[in-house]
Amino acid sequence: MTPALAERIAAVRRFNRFYTRRIGVLTSYLGQSRFSLSETRVLYELNNRVAPTATELSQDLGLDPGYLSRILRRFAHEGLLRRERSTADGRQSHLYVTEAGRAAFAPLNERSRREVGEMLAGLDEAGQGEAVGAMARLEALLDAAPEQPKPLTIRTHRPGDLGWVVSAHGRLYAEEYGWDQSFEGLVAEIVAKFQASFDPACERCWIAELGADRVGSVFLVRQSQEVAKLRLLIVEPAGRGRGVGKRLVGECIAFARACGYRRLVLWTNSILLAARKIYEDYGFALTASEPHRSFGQDLVGETWELAL
Repeated sequence: MTPALAERIAAVRRFNRFYTRRIGVLTSYLGQSRFSLSETRVLYELNNRVAPTATELSQDLGLDPGYLSRILRRFAHEGLLRRERSTADGRQSHLYVTEAGRAAFAPLNERSRREVGEMLAGLDEAGQGEAVGAMARLEALLDAAPEQPKPLTIRTHRPGDLGWVVSAHGRLYAEEYGWDQSFEGLVAEIVAKFQASFDPACERCWIAELGADRVGSVFLVRQSQEVAKLRLLIVEPAGRGRGVGKRLVGECIAFARACGYRRLVLWTNSILLAARKIYEDYGFALTASEPHRSFGQDLVGETWELAL
């Protein structure tokens, strides 16, 4: 072992001790919870995935299959999840979180968000971006498969993001659907209204990044005390096939539930097939459709709703 390598090993171990202490502080709320850290991780995945299998969870979380099976049996016994046999592979079952499972997870999720937010709040905007970027870089460097794609990060918006949202919508919808500039103008109006009346207690904008590149966005805005509206879901071509859209919509749904909304609504167009598939997978129901002429095209507008 060279002196340089020995020094680097010591530096990594020093950082591990530091970050373990920080994580210990951030997860202190688990001491008052009936769930262990591993159980909380599983509960998080059940609340933020669409019908995963136990095999997928075991592989992605690095949990022993037997240990995970015991966790899932407990969750099923307590009514936190239900299973449905896979039609494609009878040996597998898809897992669905129940209302009780969402209710059990909501306070844990909110507490974790708040504590991480408090940690990041000690840094300015530039420092927060630098810290998150460094984490993504470290994850990429230590990944055992060097050809793996860039890490996906979902974060709330910061200066510069809203302009990108408008630009990305105008560019992509013109390129892929032939929509004219009136659509970009509409998006600009929506974004301006969001910023003018933004209430972080019950509204959000999320930005998806692959590495340092923005590849998606979605907004949740307050429509009434009980109803929230999902708006401006978009995924760049570079982010497609990575589950970006599902992650963004999942963030919307989880936040809407945590805020106490009873219903989540959205308006889209029938030609946006990828987005419609995501809404269907999350249980949204199509409640109305109407032909219209907008953005230089003949379209069919659709209203979708999800009971929370």
